[in-house]
Amino acid sequence: MTDAGEDALITLIVAGAVLLVDLVVRIVAIIVVPRNRKPTAGMAWLLAIFFIPIIGVLFFLLIGNPKLPKHRREKQSEIDRFVRETTHGMERVTSTDGWPAWFEGIVRMNRNLGSMPLVGGNSARLIDDYEASLGAMADAIDQAKRFVHVEFYIFALDPTTRRFFESLAAAQARGVTVRVLLDHVASVRVKNYKDTVKFLTDAGIDWQLMLPVQPLKGKYQRPDLRNHRKLLVVDSEVAFTGSQNVIDRSYNKPGNIKRGLQWQELMARLEGPIVSGLNTIFLADWYLETDVLLERDIVPFSQEAEQENLDCQVVPSGPGYQNENNLKLFLSLFFAAREKIIITSPYFVPDDAMLSAISSATQRGVHVELFVSEIGDQALVYHAQRSYYEALLRAGVRIYMYKAPYILHAKHLSIDDDVAVIGTSNMDIRSFLLNMEISLLVRGEQFVTDMRAVEAKYREDSRELTLEEWLQQPLRSTVLDNLARLTSALQ
Repeated sequence: MTDAGEDALITLIVAGAVLLVDLVVRIVAIIVVPRNRKPTAGMAWLLAIFFIPIIGVLFFLLIGNPKLPKHRREKQSEIDRFVRETTHGMERVTSTDGWPAWFEGIVRMNRNLGSMPLVGGNSARLIDDYEASLGAMADAIDQAKRFVHVEFYIFALDPTTRRFFESLAAAQARGVTVRVLLDHVASVRVKNYKDTVKFLTDAGIDWQLMLPVQPLKGKYQRPDLRNHRKLLVVDSEVAFTGSQNVIDRSYNKPGNIKRGLQWQELMARLEGPIVSGLNTIFLADWYLETDVLLERDIVPFSQEAEQENLDCQVVPSGPGYQNENNLKLFLSLFFAAREKIIITSPYFVPDDAMLSAISSATQRGVHVELFVSEIGDQALVYHAQRSYYEALLRAGVRIYMYKAPYILHAKHLSIDDDVAVIGTSNMDIRSFLLNMEISLLVRGEQFVTDMRAVEAKYREDSRELTLEEWLQQPLRSTVLDNLARLTSALQ
């Protein structure tokens, strides 16, 4: 055989091997990818693998598993059993006479999914001023006598947050036990990370990274599975939760500073038995990261608040659970609403079930409003969100766009005049499946009235998007939005 013939044979063999490998990869993908995955997500992954095989397969191997490692899920189940056992029969609520007919069923569902009971006798104050929120948290820390538990997705020392950090150091110095949890990937990416952990270490504060991605230390899971929770608990007397991270309002990013971006948040300051519920979330996450269960800091219920009598329930969610706890809560509330639904979410990328719930609400005469930002800080999510505007507008949803240069980062919703939810969860697939989140369900007319006042301020600082305006969008924007929408299904 001539050299040319040998080269042709080798080329043919190589081409045949490549085709065979490609065929095997596609067959295996069809078998493996859709298993226990939503059809939209499975189709998105298959398209990625079929059209860009090498990149698609690599990305699937890297971020294709939307669950935490088995040992972490088993620890989550263990702590949930502990919570159910220690809180059995402890539902302490106000008279059920004023409850909406549907409320008890939702409370039962949350208890089954997230283990936490509904408790009454709470008070809550909403704080929508960024620096005032940090100041209120620092004030609470200054009054601490036993312990301070801090858990934030992003936790950074900078001029804006320095007083918060100094309050932690002062508490530790006077004998208060201070513990800090901060998300590894989120916090390590921001400016001053090394200064932040050095400050905590020098102050003698016990701190731990949440969901660390440190393969050389044997700590690894899908890197975009993150702990997105934000909470502060002081002595089981006072707690804070909501959308705000501990960082400057610009997030200290040069691009944000150049654009003049400022984050608008909403936090809740809580007193009463629900504080112990929020503390339980911290203790569970501490156990997940350290294998240490701080049983001595478990307080069944703190004393009832004097000013109000709100019924509250903590709803944890995330990849450590078998169910999408937060999504089920939101869907149940949307289907239950009779008069009004007002949603505030910086990243609104709903799944089919949520779109159906919202359109069903408008069709039965429920007034639905959605507050989003006029501009975005994350291009992919921003464009994916925009791809839903036409369907929402045609369904009768009123969309208000919070004016630039502010990013409306608050995460809450209100249902009729009865119930509200505030927490860390966005209305997107990431928050439903990939992030550890915390939502606080609140029943009480005064709390909803206070949230309505916040929503009214949003309305004053927003412009309403109309269907006529939206249909004038250029074709390039529509194409970009729809492409981003396809990538959002990769989970």
